[in-house]
Amino acid sequence: MDARPSGSLGPRLAGRLTADLIMRSPQYMSCIKLYEIDLRGNKIGAIENLGATENQFDSIDLTDNAIVRLDGFPRLPRLKMLLLSSNRIAKIARNLESAIRSLEVLVLTNNKITELQVSY
Repeated sequence: MDARPSGSLGPRLAGRLTADLIMRSPQYMSCIKLYEIDLRGNKIGAIENLGATENQFDSIDLTDNAIVRLDGFPRLPRLKMLLLSSNRIAKIARNLESAIRSLEVLVLTNNKITELQVSY
């Protein structure tokens, strides 16, 4: 467990994207009118348990974590923006678009992707 300063989100499991972390993370309307959850900087190693969001968010910010593979998404038809800068992503799962069909913006800067093949 990692201790957090007083007034923050309290103790949490470092590196795990748990339902508890999702429920305790900041949620707000962004300046571009997207309902967003902020999961930045939690040392998350894998995408899991996003079903706990109950498809409530237009945007999910997973910047500054330790994610290595872009997969593990449940069906999130509302999701339009996914922010994943500064992780360790080297692979993107096939058929990712079937889980997040409405995705318009995917930010992957500062990751370990060396090749991206686009199929039509």
